Amino acid sequence: MAEKSTAQIAAAAERAQHGRLMRLASMASVGVAVLLIAIKFVAFLQTGSVSLLSTLFDSALDAGASIVNLIAVRHALMPADEEHRFGHGKAEPLAGLVQVAFILGSSILLLTEVVDHFVTPRPVAAPEIGIVVMTISMLVTLALVLLQRHVVRKTGSTAIKADSAHYGSDFLVNASVIVALILSAKFKLWWIDPAIGL
Repeated sequence: MAEKSTAQIAAAAERAQHGRLMRLASMASVGVAVLLIAIKFVAFLQTGSVSLLSTLFDSALDAGASIVNLIAVRHALMPADEEHRFGHGKAEPLAGLVQVAFILGSSILLLTEVVDHFVTPRPVAAPEIGIVVMTISMLVTLALVLLQRHVVRKTGSTAIKADSAHYGSDFLVNASVIVALILSAKFKLWWIDPAIGL
């Protein structure tokens, strides 16, 4: 009987630790998304870059997805009750599905903006501001992804794993925006910026 009690206590402690890690990763994700929205919005106003705008849309959708994840994680961590005898764990896969819907919506909005920039070409202004902001974005995102991967290893959380995969893909996007800004400014190739945005 004492052995079972010790095992139950250990399991409860592990669940509590997993819950703390999942909440930390979820809150960090929301915080990073809000920070990136702010700095990318300022950079977009300064540069007029559609490729940078694409990452601003992405960060705004990241914020929405991260908030959904935060709610899903909190819900999934609730103990079983009369209506949910096996707990609330199904909230996590639902959050992953909501993220897919966010990504689809952002793609449609971005496509509209890209077409507009091809129809009405505009040069990128102050590309150095965009380059600095995108570099900061990559560093902040790297820190978040490392935290998320640690949490996924410890907890196996589906919602955190989906969020991490999305933020992980942002590295290629951010690097391509830096390339677009450099090429647009150095070689006056206006079409590179909307092409990379696409």
